[in-house]
Amino acid sequence: MSRKSIGLWSAISIGIGGMVGAGIFSILGTACQIGGNAVYISFVIAGIVALFNTYSYAKLGVRYPSAGGPVEFLVQSFGSGVISGGFNLMLWLGYIIALSLYARAFAAYAMTFFPNFPAFWTNIVATLIIVVFAAINFIGAKAVGESELFIVSIKVGILILFALIGLFFIKPELLSPSRFPAPKNIFFASAIVFLAYEGFGLITNAAEDMNNPPKLLPRALYLSVLIVILIYVTVSLAVVGNLPLPQIVKAKDYALAEAAKPFLGIAGFKVIAIAALFSTASAINATLYGGANVSYMMARDGELPEDFDRKIWGRGTEGLIITATLVIIFANLLDLSKIAMLGSAAFLIIYTGVNIGHLKLIKETKGNPLLIIISILGNIVSFSVLVYYLYLHSVATLVVLVILTTISFVLEWIYEMVTHREMKPRMK
Repeated sequence: MSRKSIGLWSAISIGIGGMVGAGIFSILGTACQIGGNAVYISFVIAGIVALFNTYSYAKLGVRYPSAGGPVEFLVQSFGSGVISGGFNLMLWLGYIIALSLYARAFAAYAMTFFPNFPAFWTNIVATLIIVVFAAINFIGAKAVGESELFIVSIKVGILILFALIGLFFIKPELLSPSRFPAPKNIFFASAIVFLAYEGFGLITNAAEDMNNPPKLLPRALYLSVLIVILIYVTVSLAVVGNLPLPQIVKAKDYALAEAAKPFLGIAGFKVIAIAALFSTASAINATLYGGANVSYMMARDGELPEDFDRKIWGRGTEGLIITATLVIIFANLLDLSKIAMLGSAAFLIIYTGVNIGHLKLIKETKGNPLLIIISILGNIVSFSVLVYYLYLHSVATLVVLVILTTISFVLEWIYEMVTHREMKPRMK
């Protein structure tokens, strides 16, 4: 894509593509299992938290336009050292977790076309799709930037069509407040579905190529999140309004396709499943490239060993291979719901770090401290709710979260000690 060629709607498409890319297809079943027929309220709550986070991304993106996005924001805030390195390692792990989620979702929808295959084929397909796109990225073939708006339009168009048709067939009794779960479950679900909004930050990676970043970047961020909130709410209403919860839970890994059956029949099921395959595959391709790029930028800034930036046979990087390998491990060891919870927790930590860093740079960005503090509090509350849920229902997943968070900062500290690097801010 040529320099200064990204307009408002292209930027919005990047954000919507990053969020809708695969999240709604992979996370909806788990969200419904916890949030019940009030899951649409959970999407609203998570969307509001995401919306407050866009404020810091908008201000920092305008002040420090860079392809690095949050990587650059953290380095500018904390300097190139343990803190920024630890948060950036969490960001890299967040990408890995998201990729694992997309791979498992792709496999779950793919296996709906082969219902008689043994269950272990889900792991095989999840592994193969990562290997395929790692090879594509290694060779250098990737989606053409100009096609992003077209790709996003197809995915979003299918979802909107599904939601609008589904709304006409809603069974009011399935949405009755008398069937709402306990209020805590609505908040539990909101903390988990936060992962479905994490892609808005991709807009900041394109800030350097925008026609007028101070004007377009904030608009693109706010509008993309608002549009996605609307999409998620209508889609979730169509799902819980047409399919009884026991059936959603039974088919939670491919709930969106299953929800199309009552009003679109088996043909609707197949169309949504194909859309899910297309969406998750494109999300894997884009996110795998982005995850490897984060490791490259960290190696460039000295926050990871130079091996992560080393070329192999003149193509690709070791960072890509390491990223893909870790994705395969996560995808095979964890199920969709646990991956989603880890992903939401990781990104809530990252966004908290970005907002705290924004407070340090508030004179540079001329930001509103109250809005930043509200964002920080929203992230902390959501994270606390998620941790409490994991404590009640999946201690093993909570242990994994603690280990990953600890490793991110401890390994960075050890690396800093070994290399004797000084923490220096990189000014622009």
